[in-house]
Amino acid sequence: MKDKRPVDRKKGSFEAFEESLRLEGRNAVMEALNHNRPIDKILLKKGEVEGSLKVIAAKAREKGIVVQEVDKNKLDYMSSVSNCQGVIALCPAYEYCEVEDIISNARSRGEDPFIVILDEITDPHNLGAVIRTADACGAHGVIIPKRRAVGVNAIVSKTSAGAAEYVPVARVTNIARTIEDLKKENIWVACADMDGEPYFNAPLTGAIAVVIGNEGKGVSRLVKEKCDFRVGIPMYGKISSLNASVSAGLIMYEVVRRRRFVGSGD
Repeated sequence: MKDKRPVDRKKGSFEAFEESLRLEGRNAVMEALNHNRPIDKILLKKGEVEGSLKVIAAKAREKGIVVQEVDKNKLDYMSSVSNCQGVIALCPAYEYCEVEDIISNARSRGEDPFIVILDEITDPHNLGAVIRTADACGAHGVIIPKRRAVGVNAIVSKTSAGAAEYVPVARVTNIARTIEDLKKENIWVACADMDGEPYFNAPLTGAIAVVIGNEGKGVSRLVKEKCDFRVGIPMYGKISSLNASVSAGLIMYEVVRRRRFVGSGD
């Protein structure tokens, strides 16, 4: 049984919001409503039900969801982000998918699987940004580890601007073993690495999974060894590294370029 005790956010626990998910911000809540995500209740800032908040309230009531106006202090106390934009949706825990679901969904659409694997990403803003870019790129899903990494929580959902409602996220026990399983499915696995071949020269074609590492340490040694090849991003300035979500975005869009503008045979 999961521990249902309150979590002290100051301790930086990654288990926050596991029992229930709080969606915060107008985009995140609107996309949840549009995507028919189960919502127990929507809290709105008292006296400010106008504009997009009015639309959210109307949609929620149409779906039979309880809408409650609360004062600003209560909303701020419940919020885990700097600005919840006057709305919080209380939902059941985020439902992760299985890796097999991501692969079968891609192939059912007649497409080569395009997957993003995150190795111990701990910053929820990075996870949210990667999910948002994955949606924009048409990636079929994101894989994250169960331990030593952030899960899908309120900050992730808000940072993704609602994309977390559309991009399937699988949570696995062992990233290295998952990579082995992907390779058995004839999916090539590329590892983002500073010493890798420039990403615009790498064979990012066909069925592909891209591994992005931790914000500080990069991809772990064992995971790196399991990958088929390494891709690097040339750096010409004074700083020797990029933010994890920026690195992921560059490589993901190279996959898009090959698929949609160059052709998988080039």
